[in-house]
Amino acid sequence: AMAAPRRPSGGGLRRAPQDGRLDEINKEFLCDPKFSNEKGLEEKLAVFKEKYMEFDLNNQGEIDLMSVKRMMEKLGAPKTHLELKRMISEVTGGVSDTISYQDFVNLMLGKRSAVLKLVMMFEGKANESNRKPSGPPPERDIASLP
Repeated sequence: AMAAPRRPSGGGLRRAPQDGRLDEINKEFLCDPKFSNEKGLEEKLAVFKEKYMEFDLNNQGEIDLMSVKRMMEKLGAPKTHLELKRMISEVTGGVSDTISYQDFVNLMLGKRSAVLKLVMMFEGKANESNRKPSGPPPERDIASLP
């Protein structure tokens, strides 16, 4: 597909290379024999990518403590600093204080039910319930326009 010319907007420029990078990582997951029997893997990865990019990411393209904090507040489940640190180390295995996309996908596809995973599932459901009906907007004839 032709890429539309990008308007220099706040976060727009940062998003483009990240998008490509996440696509590359998604390809690796698709080729990973460990996930070969995961149903609808491609669709899931596409959703994870959108989700991951939705977090207010630090400039390194990873989810940091502030991002998780903001997300929990947005979901109306604020956490203490310590709880947030624990959530992150739960996802990264304690090796990092930011969540990389690989960590994120492993979490979402993994068997463990980490807090963050439950939050993501919950947020997904919350978004579905208030979605507007899809499909083209009703036709408006020229006469009805203001």
